[in-house]
Amino acid sequence: MDGRNDQSDLESPEFLRMSLAAAMTLGFKPGVFYRNARLYCINLLLTYRNGCAARCAYCGLSRNRPGIYQGKSFIRVAWPTYALDEIIQRIGERREKVKRICISMITNKRSIHDTNEVCARLRSSFDIPVSLLISPTILGYKDLLDFRHAGADKIGVAIDLATEALFDRYRGRGVQGPHRWNTYWRTLKDALDVFGKGNAGAHFMVGMGETEKEMCEAIQRVRDMGGSTHLFSFFPEAGSVMADCMPPPLDQYRRIQLARYLIDNGISRGDRFGYDERGRIANFGLPRDDLNRIIDSGQPFRTSGCEGYDGEVACNRPFANSRPGPEMRNYPFPPNRADIQRIRRQMEGKDALLSFELERATACRHGQSKKGSRWNIHFRFRALSIFCRTGQYPR
Repeated sequence: MDGRNDQSDLESPEFLRMSLAAAMTLGFKPGVFYRNARLYCINLLLTYRNGCAARCAYCGLSRNRPGIYQGKSFIRVAWPTYALDEIIQRIGERREKVKRICISMITNKRSIHDTNEVCARLRSSFDIPVSLLISPTILGYKDLLDFRHAGADKIGVAIDLATEALFDRYRGRGVQGPHRWNTYWRTLKDALDVFGKGNAGAHFMVGMGETEKEMCEAIQRVRDMGGSTHLFSFFPEAGSVMADCMPPPLDQYRRIQLARYLIDNGISRGDRFGYDERGRIANFGLPRDDLNRIIDSGQPFRTSGCEGYDGEVACNRPFANSRPGPEMRNYPFPPNRADIQRIRRQMEGKDALLSFELERATACRHGQSKKGSRWNIHFRFRALSIFCRTGQYPR
């Protein structure tokens, strides 16, 4: 189906877009995953000719991004379109590979009815749990009740930004977008009320200008409400408003991954952490031996996502917010001993020079490091920072 040149007439609920990883899992697309990673959640996205009404600065589906909606990438990769009937058939033939299904809404009024219809069809076809990543701007409390009646068991709310000011800058008034901070938090509260504690949570994205302290406060707020956090690292979408911006340094992301794990599992709290004058995490409020055991388990650095029917994370999104390789942000499989050693070096900033060279090489390949660009300026500041910490200055 995705071989057609024009997909603009393929709309939900009869058609859905699907992540490249899910298309590979169901045999729609050829390919293998780096280090034999496996995806156990089929990620689906509603699709319409007029696309999404939102204008989020970092999102590949943004109305501000050039191109037709059906051709826009999302979370770094292409999302080809397939018929719902065919998707159901493929899942039925590969039941042992699928432990969860996730339907992502967009900010389009039609998606409310269609989410219910698609969810109900999937749940009536097989006993596989269905999560919904919802669009609070167009929803009310009754819609959440309808989603539960349709068979959904978990809800995700992509708040994404750690502070109200950043949310407004990148999703709201700053980009002439429709989203509002209070609406998203209120919807998360309502979702927890309808679906129960532990069955709704927030997505947050590291590297949008927040301090580590601010991100920890946001994660703790969700935990105190009864929810959990799924963590992402910012990755620039070509053609988006933030196409020239850089992902966060790996040491920052690793500290936040560890913080999220400690908070969501009730091991420590964000208000027990120590922070330096720049808002970076200085300690996690735990004895060193306890912290070392947790780091050595590798669990904090695995993808955080909804569990399947076996209680293990199914929505592990292989390489969704970084390219495959040693610099991967979220591990879609248990990190091995060599991975743990690398993670420790990354947390201490000892792999900063290698990370810098890989990022710069990637930027050069994509033509993003031209003189005067934001990436070029970023590289100069990163080089100075690395020299101050290591005594080595990248060429």
